[in-house]
Amino acid sequence: MTDEPAQLPPGLALSWGVHPVQRRGPKPALSVDQIVATGIEFGDAQGFEAISLQKIAAHLGVSTNAMYRYLSSKDELIVLVAEKAWGRAPEHIAAAPGWRAGARAWVKAQVDRYAERPWLLDVPIRGAPVTPNLLHWVETLLAVMEDTGLSQHDALGCAVLFDGYARSYANLARQLGASDSAPVESMAVGQFLVPRLQAAGYDRLLAMYTNQEYEDTLDDDFDFGLDRILDGIQALIDRRA
Repeated sequence: MTDEPAQLPPGLALSWGVHPVQRRGPKPALSVDQIVATGIEFGDAQGFEAISLQKIAAHLGVSTNAMYRYLSSKDELIVLVAEKAWGRAPEHIAAAPGWRAGARAWVKAQVDRYAERPWLLDVPIRGAPVTPNLLHWVETLLAVMEDTGLSQHDALGCAVLFDGYARSYANLARQLGASDSAPVESMAVGQFLVPRLQAAGYDRLLAMYTNQEYEDTLDDDFDFGLDRILDGIQALIDRRA
């Protein structure tokens, strides 16, 4: 083991397997892997707010102060927990036929991961990815975009764009799924809203509502939004060519 380099973001060295030198004393009762696994367990069961050094320490039967033998801060815990929870990008992305199919598979895989672990949406973003698994996601998408002829700068911009779309869609899906309000297309909402839309002169919204186009379900919104992004990137590729 080697000393952890100075001036690095929390969790960076540990995520790459670089551990501080073990000082003399009793053999550690826990491991970083145990702590991280417990953090993921708490996140999956109780949400992001449950991932804390204090709660994990109590669950593992040690004091909160004892946790600092393994991790330097809660920020480091969150970085490592998110890194492990994301895992590597699925292999089928690289096998997709063409950059559009590959990019679509990449975004869909991110949305699926958020659906599996919604608390990942609550993890603070403090900069570009630097940990192994998150960088694997970026590397996978850059490989997908390699044959487009785009510059490295533009390809990385596409990664930011796709990531933002996946996060935005997943967050909307989570909020709609958690809502216990009556859906806008319900009979009670319709009886209330239709005459008011008519009185207000909102003719276009009224037409959408009565044609059941104005809904609070996502349906094909994922493909519609992503297709527009892909079309825009294709236009950029054509201009660059």
